[in-house]
Amino acid sequence: MSGINASASGTFKIGGDLEVNRLGFGAMRITGEGIWGEPKDKGRALQTLRRVPELGINFIDTADSYGPFVSEDLIREALHPYDKSGVVIATKGGLTRHGPNIWMPLGRPEYLRQCVLMSLRRLGVERIDLWQLHRIDAKVPQDEQFGVIRDMQNEGLIRHVGLSEVNVDEIKAASKFFKVTTVQNLYNLGNRQSEAVLDYATENGIGFIPWYPLAAGELAKEGSVLSKIARKLNASNGEVALAWLLKRSPVMLPIPGTGDPAHLEENVKGASLQLSDEDFQALEHAAK
Repeated sequence: MSGINASASGTFKIGGDLEVNRLGFGAMRITGEGIWGEPKDKGRALQTLRRVPELGINFIDTADSYGPFVSEDLIREALHPYDKSGVVIATKGGLTRHGPNIWMPLGRPEYLRQCVLMSLRRLGVERIDLWQLHRIDAKVPQDEQFGVIRDMQNEGLIRHVGLSEVNVDEIKAASKFFKVTTVQNLYNLGNRQSEAVLDYATENGIGFIPWYPLAAGELAKEGSVLSKIARKLNASNGEVALAWLLKRSPVMLPIPGTGDPAHLEENVKGASLQLSDEDFQALEHAAK
């Protein structure tokens, strides 16, 4: 290996005290098709996970609904005890699964409590460093969902709390119950619908975890600005998209996921790719 390391992405302190390298790993793709069931090749999934800390990635994002349960179980098998591997495990709860690619929010307080208790057990920890509400359930009063999360944090089951797929008003509403330390929304070079949330997060020191971070949509076509910059820098489109994200905001915590060790290494290369201001602006312009 040519010394590639996720530490080149710089660091961010979640909640002001939990320091991680900004380039993380998303553990959704280590499950079966449709994020359902066991991976086709369990050995390769475990190999990928064990490679994560070797490449300097110390922030892993998962959820109880990935599999369901499969991703958390594999993380424990590959990396427990986490202080030895040096990784922070973030997980999520609040979605139920009824089959491949089917996701249904369930925000009843007793269910959210069960999500946390079962994640603690599967991951083999006494406290979850970062627990995120996977979706706010529109059928349950928000205050009931936020209230039980506050209670679990007060009880010491959760260290830091994050939200997923929310707008600025929802962050403000949740902030009356607990400190929102991260937000995980869909965001990438080709999809900028969460721009206002990212700006709010940047202003308030909230970690912004973009999911689907390497997608570039139309911008990934041959002959596009992205492909020209990638060729010039002798990098892949994905590496450039990642470098663009890291330069976009100091609170950005991209978590590209894969079940393949070679693809993982390519993603980590993006951490040390430096985009010039000119290239950054060209991508900005193309995306708009």
